[in-house]
Amino acid sequence: MDISTKAQILSDAMPYIQKYYDKIVVVKYGGNAMLNEELKNAVMRDIVMLSLIGVKVVLVHGGGPEISDMLKRVGKESKFIGGLRYTDEETAEIVQMVLAGKINKNLVGMLTRHGGKALGFCGMDGNMFVCKKAKGEADLGFVGEITQVNAQPVLDALDNGYIPVVASVSSDSEGNIYNVNADTAAARIAAALKAENLILMTDIRGLLMDKNDESTLISEVNVSDVPSLKKKGIISGGMIPKVDCCVEAVRRGVKQSIIIDGRIPHAILIDMLTSEGVGTLFK
Repeated sequence: MDISTKAQILSDAMPYIQKYYDKIVVVKYGGNAMLNEELKNAVMRDIVMLSLIGVKVVLVHGGGPEISDMLKRVGKESKFIGGLRYTDEETAEIVQMVLAGKINKNLVGMLTRHGGKALGFCGMDGNMFVCKKAKGEADLGFVGEITQVNAQPVLDALDNGYIPVVASVSSDSEGNIYNVNADTAAARIAAALKAENLILMTDIRGLLMDKNDESTLISEVNVSDVPSLKKKGIISGGMIPKVDCCVEAVRRGVKQSIIIDGRIPHAILIDMLTSEGVGTLFK
C-alpha cells in the first residue's frame, strides 16, 4: 500500500472519528472470541487506538470457556440449563477468581503493553452492580440479575484517561457472589453511561435470515421489529439473549447497538471508522 492510499484511508475515517470523539462506546468481549491470542491482541490494539483518537472505550468481558476450563481442572463438571451456566456457591467463587482475577488483569496488561492506560473493575468495585438472585423457570443458583447500576467508578476512570475493563461478576447486599451475564452487564452499564454505541463481539456474523447461511446477514434491525422476527424463528436459541440485550440498551437510551463477529480482524475499526457494516445494527 503506497503512502497516498494510506493518507486517503485516514482522510476517509475523519468523519467517523469526529462522530465518536469524546463519546462513550461500550464493547462487550467474551466467549470463544477471546480464545485466539493473535485476535485478542489485535482487539486490544484497536481499543487502544480508539482511546488515543479520543473515543472513551469501556470494555466489559465475560469468559465462559475459561471458567469451564478451570472447573474441569478442579474436577467440577460444568452444568448448563437453557444455555445458562448453573452456578452453585463453589462455582461462583471460581467465576469470581477467573473473571475478576485472571481474565480481567490479563486484559488490563495487554492494553497497557499496547500503549493504553487501563484499570480493572468488577461489579463489586464501587458498588457498580447491585444484584439479586435471578428468577426464571429453572433455578440457576448464584446467577445474578442486576437491580442497580452505579456508573461513577467508570466515569471517574474515563475522565482520567483510562480504559475501564469490567468483569461481569458482582454481589448482593448480603455479600453473596453472583455470576452475571456479560451481555446484560454491558447493556446496563452502556445505558447508565448514556453511551453512543454498544458493541457485542461474538463468534458469529450477526443476525442471519438463515442461521446456516452467513451470506444472509441482516445488516440493520429496528427494535420494534424484534418481536415479529422472534415469532418467525429468525431470532432463536442463543441469539435471543444477545438481541434482547441490544434492544434493552437502545430502549434505555443507548443510541445504537450492534452484534459483530469478533473473529474478523479489526472488526471494531471497520464498524466504527468506515461505512462498511460487519454485523447487525439495532436502533
